[in-house]
Amino acid sequence: MAQYRISLENIRLYGYHGASENERELGQRFEIDVEIEADLSEAVALDSMSKTVNYEKVYRLVEKEVVGKKYHLLESMADRIARDVLDQFEATEVLVRVRKPSVPIAGSIDHVEVEVVHSR
Repeated sequence: MAQYRISLENIRLYGYHGASENERELGQRFEIDVEIEADLSEAVALDSMSKTVNYEKVYRLVEKEVVGKKYHLLESMADRIARDVLDQFEATEVLVRVRKPSVPIAGSIDHVEVEVVHSR
């Protein structure tokens, strides 16, 4: 059995998440990576779109969570995305990274990143 990895890297979406009320009202940009491991041998053998993980559908799932909901914790958002991908696609493992570039910290920081992995 071969394992394949499909990666959606640096999805940039605007959402209303954060610990403070101000972050949840004003919103900000978030960056999301999704890595999906799956046995896509049948898709490869048949060269079939219907047998693989449709990454546009994965993108729309991420978009729905980031744009359509409000989370206090990046951890909660990352976890929900990973669980949804695992539930809706034939994946054996899903890794989700969520980055918050605009961190309300008095100091110099590039971004905060949360990572979660779920597997069957």
